[in-house]
Amino acid sequence: MLAIGGAMRENYTSVILDRERAMSLGMADRQGNLLDDVDRFLDEALDEASIYAFLHRERGALFPDESFADLFDERGRNSVPPSVVAVVMVLQRLGGLSDREAVERFSFDMRWRYASGVGGYDTGAWTSFAHTVLVDMRARLRSSERPNRIFEVALGAAKQAGLIGRRRVLDSTPLYDAVATMDTITLIRSAIRGLLKVADPGLAAELVGVLKSGDDYASSAKPQIDWDDEEARAELIDSRAKDGFALVMALSGRELAPPVKEAATLLLTVLGQDLEERQDGVFAIAQRVAPDRVISTVDPETRHGHKTAAHGFDGYKAHVAIDPESELVTATRVTPGNLGDAAPAAELLADLLEEPAGKEPAGKEPAGKEPAGQEPAGKEPAGQEPAGQEPAGPVAYGDNAYGTGELHALLERSGITDRLKTQSPVAPQGRFSKDRFAIDLEAGTVTCPGEVTVTIRRHRDGSGTAAFADACATCPLRDACTASPSGRVINLNRNEEALAAARSRQTEPAWRDDYRATRPKVERKLAQLVFRRHGGRRARVRGRIRVNADFNLLAGAHNLARLARLGVRSTPAGWSVA
Repeated sequence: MLAIGGAMRENYTSVILDRERAMSLGMADRQGNLLDDVDRFLDEALDEASIYAFLHRERGALFPDESFADLFDERGRNSVPPSVVAVVMVLQRLGGLSDREAVERFSFDMRWRYASGVGGYDTGAWTSFAHTVLVDMRARLRSSERPNRIFEVALGAAKQAGLIGRRRVLDSTPLYDAVATMDTITLIRSAIRGLLKVADPGLAAELVGVLKSGDDYASSAKPQIDWDDEEARAELIDSRAKDGFALVMALSGRELAPPVKEAATLLLTVLGQDLEERQDGVFAIAQRVAPDRVISTVDPETRHGHKTAAHGFDGYKAHVAIDPESELVTATRVTPGNLGDAAPAAELLADLLEEPAGKEPAGKEPAGKEPAGQEPAGKEPAGQEPAGQEPAGPVAYGDNAYGTGELHALLERSGITDRLKTQSPVAPQGRFSKDRFAIDLEAGTVTCPGEVTVTIRRHRDGSGTAAFADACATCPLRDACTASPSGRVINLNRNEEALAAARSRQTEPAWRDDYRATRPKVERKLAQLVFRRHGGRRARVRGRIRVNADFNLLAGAHNLARLARLGVRSTPAGWSVA
């Protein structure tokens, strides 16, 4: 314990976040200690497939200190070896731990010390370090050219071992934000307070002079009024709105420092999204919801989202692509919660979209031979290929959220076999759905169930409409078709042909069997990723960039644990499955 206490007194608590003081790359001891009791005990006690044994054995191949050299200066006080910090970050994400908890585990859990390669407490190696070392490493990675290098290293090892094939399954899951959702008054007052905070003393004094409500905006607490009094609430909204607009007008036309400009833009966004000015000049809450509504000034990028019609949440969406054979994550993205699932799909499939036609991925075994340690894979069922023929190129799977016309068309242009499920047309109250109409895109016509044919009217963006108008007035099938006084209108997507082809494919038994056998694997992987509430389902940080980096690290940590279970080892020739 004295050794531990002495080492802890010599850590970097006071300087690790002082970026003005240079810090050079610290190097871990690569010799090891054959006499170390901790290493000898855990060599025998741990399963070879455990993440601790894997990191202990492969730490040098995965995270050589030199691979982090770009994060540090050439001169200065030595850092904690990045290979040690990287291992702690991986184990932290797997355990869903805070920075302080992770450093405590490193200090007192022999398995963490074994995985980090520092051994016991009498080896002269690192016995502890400040929790701010983890904060500093994340900041250095985030500002580097390769912020996701831990994930990239794990994925690179998997590819070299032949574990990454040419199939991808896409899905997303909600990530709850790390801030409180604000109501309109709290948003306005918080945005005003933020603007006054970033303004220099002279500008701040000038801005305070235009405020007329009597609120000094010093406290984050709501003003003390009778909240059951409708007139008092209306007066509060009007007065704070006028304060906000007065500040914006005072700054209009000026050359502003970036922080002030950002705060003023946020204030104007908050004022414009929730308020409307009545004819009497009083500002009131608008009876609508802005499509991209800011819900917090603490994290302006978080949004109201819906994973389903019945399930709403506040935060972000985490998107993943996985290889269904190895169940390894191949790509991640984090978007605001209100963005559709298909929006980042092209980024998730970037490796397949950029792959030349007919090329096998790096490390992939020749056709007919499966990588060691895997079960033989069955042949792909028919999709865009002739019945019974295995897809010659890559394949993408996804649920209805990914079945957009644009994504179907992209996959077709890129030569990727399409296993994206597409929503079947529906109509209210059991009336005729769109698939009951005969759509002839070549002739540019649509024929209804009553055998009336109309011409498609094309729009500039390539979409179109077919309006039956007066023909519906005397149609005997009207009640089963539409309740609109102006008649039935069929809307056509600009990629209607791709949507129609996708709906046709998914009716084939072989397509359905392959989809049902493959797509659910991504659900299991997402459940593993968000199993821990802290840092899993609920974000640990604020801002999309930070949440994105944190989720990418989480996926990288799970990939490393998966590599350990699959028996992947480094060899002089590269990575392989034992």
